[in-house]
Amino acid sequence: MEVKLNDEKLKEDVVSIQKIPIIPTILDVICRTTAMGFVAVARVTDERWITCSVLDKIQFGLKPGDELKVETTICHEIRQSGKRVIIDDVMSDPDFCNHHTPAMYGFRSYISVPIFKKDGTFFGTLCAIDPNPAKLHIPEVTGMFDLFSDLISFHLQAVEQIERTELQLLREREDRTKILEQKNAELQKMNQELEAFAHVAGHDLQEPLRKIETFSNLILKKDYKNLSDVARNYFDRMIKSVSRMQALIRDLLMYSQLKAYEQVFENTHLLTIVNEIKQSFSEEISQKQVRIMVSEMCTASVIPFQMYQLLQNLVANSIKFCKPGVPPVIEIISSIEKGNNKLSDKLSPDKEYCHIMVSDNGIGFDAEHSEKIFQVFQRLNGREEYDGTGIGLSIVQKIVDNHNGFITATAEVNKGARFDIYIPHELKEAAI
Repeated sequence: MEVKLNDEKLKEDVVSIQKIPIIPTILDVICRTTAMGFVAVARVTDERWITCSVLDKIQFGLKPGDELKVETTICHEIRQSGKRVIIDDVMSDPDFCNHHTPAMYGFRSYISVPIFKKDGTFFGTLCAIDPNPAKLHIPEVTGMFDLFSDLISFHLQAVEQIERTELQLLREREDRTKILEQKNAELQKMNQELEAFAHVAGHDLQEPLRKIETFSNLILKKDYKNLSDVARNYFDRMIKSVSRMQALIRDLLMYSQLKAYEQVFENTHLLTIVNEIKQSFSEEISQKQVRIMVSEMCTASVIPFQMYQLLQNLVANSIKFCKPGVPPVIEIISSIEKGNNKLSDKLSPDKEYCHIMVSDNGIGFDAEHSEKIFQVFQRLNGREEYDGTGIGLSIVQKIVDNHNGFITATAEVNKGARFDIYIPHELKEAAI
């Protein structure tokens, strides 16, 4: 998307935000967690307010590159103070009930945190607004915004480093090999730092949730029966929200930590993994009368724990998306086959592949969604009907990629789904 700005440097700043692949996920997580309808990353100077990236579910009307008069925004004041602003409800907020900005733009809830670059200079804000009141003065929300602000700052630095490296490559063609090796080393270090950041972020986000869960359990044991029906409803919904947030953080961390390097491939009989999965789902199998039919299984060179995660996610999906009143039937087969480049150009006809097929008799899905389902946060069914984070099949896709493999999904509505996985069959020789 072309950004039309007079100042070339500001245009570069907007483009830098758009180069950060995790920004859309951050905005989506904020919307899902806070129920705010408009979330954006804005570049803010003493004279300009410019949208860099946006998720707009309330038709506020801004897109990347659009501007507001900076003096009409609260971000202008945040730039001057360097402090975040949080408003649960403008009407009852003593500091902002008469402020010109909410009246001008028609919102009641607002949260905005400053984004500082690593050199300490002010870049802009991560902000969210909604026409309805929202509960924002809570540790989960404020902690999440602070951590995401730090993460954006971290990525801005990474983008700048990459751009500087690219300029250096253009200017020093005679020494290209040496510079590329240096760049790879920097990127590897950056990845390691990002993984370390993900661990810290995960812990800091989960700690307040654990406290809420602990106190909720105390209320549940001692005072739940004394609550009114309305209070019980709110309490039950709060517990469900905490559980969803915990699951979301867990799955996001798992997704970010699935790396192809530093993983050990082992010759593994897949029946061993399937038997472990059947054991882990023993309670669900008993409650829902699940039949897991296992035919011939082969031995393949895999990362055992990741292959367990892959098959576990597929089996969990089949159990979750079963037809009401119909016991789930899941079939798992694996065999060694020659590659078929008509199916995919990733499958060489000169190589052998371990073909794993997992199918079920569940609700299925429309064939047009066969690729969309592997994207992060993609949900084909409402949360009220089927709980989940929308990350499970993204983890499956990433594990397949880590195995240099290929996966397809086929299905029909109310006739079940089928997943076909192909991974190179290259058994490792046993050490003597």
